[in-house]
Amino acid sequence: MAREHRFDVHIESMLRSQVSARTSLERHSKMPSQSTESVMNRFVEFINTGNEDLAREVISPDAVFHAPSHPEPLRGPDGYMEVLGMMRSAFPDVQWTLEETVTEGDTVAARFTMQGTHDGEFFGIPASGNKISVQAMNFYYLADGRIVGERGQPDLLGVMQQIGAVPAP
Repeated sequence: MAREHRFDVHIESMLRSQVSARTSLERHSKMPSQSTESVMNRFVEFINTGNEDLAREVISPDAVFHAPSHPEPLRGPDGYMEVLGMMRSAFPDVQWTLEETVTEGDTVAARFTMQGTHDGEFFGIPASGNKISVQAMNFYYLADGRIVGERGQPDLLGVMQQIGAVPAP
């Protein structure tokens, strides 16, 4: 009987230890999903307004962005402002709608719809006045309530077709 009691005490101790470890991990996870959702909502507000204060709030100064429009990665809020400036000079009314996200830990896969009017030069193509609507699939990496990285894949072929630079099928 004494031996069974020691075994029960040992099992109970192990279970308490596992519960404690799990609670500790949950407490120290980098970002709860609600925070991730909040960061993404603020990010969408930033890209749709171009507000530099929001950029500094939601994007880490050390963030690295890989955009197909630039051969080298862009860095921090200023790097993102550069990409937005390029897009807004070609599509002054550009707006992004966050259609869906999938979050795993601190990584967010996000599908956007980008819409706007081609009223300025885009990659050497003069303004056509055409409306565009294309999809983009981006991956975001978050830490401490901010975006620390992005890999973006907008449908540039779709944009080029819709502005008349490339024949549509």
